[in-house]
Order: sequence, then structure tokens, then C-alpha cells
Amino acid sequence: MDKNVQGIEYMKAGNYEKAIQMFTEAIEDDPKDAVGYVNFANVLISVGEPQRAEQFLNRAIEIDENASAAYYSYGNLHFNQERYELAVKQYEKALAIGPESNDLHYMLGMCFVNLGKNELSLPYLQRSVELAESDNEARFQYGLALARCGVYEDCISQLQKVVEVDPEHADAFYNLGVAYAAHENNAEKALENFEKALSLQPYHALAGNGQKVMKQYLEELEK
Repeated sequence: MDKNVQGIEYMKAGNYEKAIQMFTEAIEDDPKDAVGYVNFANVLISVGEPQRAEQFLNRAIEIDENASAAYYSYGNLHFNQERYELAVKQYEKALAIGPESNDLHYMLGMCFVNLGKNELSLPYLQRSVELAESDNEARFQYGLALARCGVYEDCISQLQKVVEVDPEHADAFYNLGVAYAAHENNAEKALENFEKALSLQPYHALAGNGQKVMKQYLEELEK
């Protein structure tokens, strides 16, 4: 088996020592192949050694300036350190080279979410979902971004799909409650979703507050 493939399997299993061994051997066997350097950098990122990882990524790019995976990993390195603007630059380089992927669009979207640029996050999160319909976390984050931009109808549609796939997603039910309250002024539906969130997470503070507000509102209407 290819040593890079073996190393990735060890990484997935959490055996970083064996992964490092495989990637080291892959680099020694072919020091002009950027793949081994990128994979080695990914291990270093996983074990919290970003400075060493950066050295390997720089080497990978020196060997192949079109190594899309190197720019993607560089983006992850910056993202993990909350350097979102730098991460965006690296992810955009990876996207320009291609191929596009669900993960790449998702990470770009999340960079803009963390930068507070919600409208910029929308097309990337939307494309992430389009590329991987089964990625429920991407769909959830897309739903949240829609809500932040005031696009509540689409937000509700996306979050409903999230809870269809994962009926125990308490945060999705909470945010559905917020959307029903804010957009449709539907206190009954909002309360229903807040209570569903609380049934899944009894100490969900935000859902608890939403439940309290909706109950008070409905009581006032009955007077």
C-alpha cells in the first residue's frame, strides 16, 4: 500500500506516531512529491505544532505551487489559530486551483461567519450544502447564516431539514423557535420548538429563556 495512504489511515485511527513514520518514509522515497509534506503538516496541525506544520507546507508549495491541498491545510492552520482573514486567503487560493469541495466551501463560509461578515458566508455555505446534501452540520450553519441575514423563510426550510435528519439536534430546534418568533410571529410554533429543544437538553439556557418569553406573550394574549 502507498505510504501516504497508510499514513492517512493511521491518522484517522489516531495513531499519529505511525502516521508520522509513514509520511517520513514517503518523503524520503520521493522528496520531490508535495503530497508527503502536506500529509506530514496535517499530522503536525492535529497534534498542535503549527509552526513546524508551516515549514512543511511551505516546502510543499515550493515543490508544487499548484498544490491545492497545501493551501487548504494552510487555511486550516490559520483557522485553528483564529486568524480568519489569513485563512480566507489560503482557502481562496485552494479554490482557485481546484477542485472545489464541500469542506473547502464550508471552511470559507465559517471564516466569514467568524469575521462577522454573514452575507459573504452565504454563498459558500450554500455551495457546501449543494456539494454534500448529507452534511447536516453545513446545512445547520447555512440555516444560521440565513437567519443572521434576515432570510427567515429559507432559514426555517433548512433547519427543518436538519431536524428531519437529526431529531435530537437541540440547537436546530432552538433556532427554529427563534425564526418562528422573529419572522412569522408564530408564538405557538416558536414555543413548540423551544420546548422540543429543552426536552433534548433540559439545561439549554437560551431555549429556556425563549420558552419563558413565549409563554408570557401567549398569556398576555389570553387576557
